[in-house]
Amino acid sequence: MTVPSGGLAGWAFWLAALGAALVVGGPVLHRVGALGLGPALLAVPLGVFLSLLAVILTAFLFIGGRPMPAGRTPTVAAAGLAVLTGVVPLMLAIPGLGVPPIHDITTDPDDPPQFQAVLPLRGETSNPLDYPPETASAQRGGYPDVSTITLSGEPAALIERSRAVATELGWDIVDSDPAGGRLEASETTFWFGFIDDVVVRIRPAGGGSEIDVRSVSRVGVSDLGANAARIRRFLDRLQQ
Repeated sequence: MTVPSGGLAGWAFWLAALGAALVVGGPVLHRVGALGLGPALLAVPLGVFLSLLAVILTAFLFIGGRPMPAGRTPTVAAAGLAVLTGVVPLMLAIPGLGVPPIHDITTDPDDPPQFQAVLPLRGETSNPLDYPPETASAQRGGYPDVSTITLSGEPAALIERSRAVATELGWDIVDSDPAGGRLEASETTFWFGFIDDVVVRIRPAGGGSEIDVRSVSRVGVSDLGANAARIRRFLDRLQQ
């Protein structure tokens, strides 16, 4: 494949290449410790912007029927790369833009489960674990479906079941206490390597048990809906 060196085809190719490098490279370099969080977070939207510009240029080339001296192959490659690193991340992020800017989600805003075992792992720079009234209010408005569930069975047995589900979901188990009705775990996100902490609390309730979950991001302000989605996945799997 001949790389175009000038004209709209050249601009489209190099914008797509640079956008892809920023979208992929920023998170990867942060995950391996070679780039700080601020620059890594800045690299992604900048890369998406450049990729979207490449999408516009390639669309103009194809729709306008302009000559492509360097050939169609590099332009098609630029279009595919730009869609992958521009349009796809944008579509994934849009649903999260409408959620409350919080990072601490629980099924019980009135009495959220408390962390114990993960506390030494969070470090001094992690988000605080207090759950203020404004967070509870924002969560009720943004995630009304995230609530306590009741299942048949004793807490100890359900904790063992919860451990199995957490393992299936790829969580790292930090502590499991069937007698105390609690499970603590962490999950590392694929892209940036962010670590979110989860605690499961199970208490007797009538002939069954009440199950509450709390998921908290160690860094960041808004989680773009990630913690609520994690709780939903866990509870859905647990009920199956």
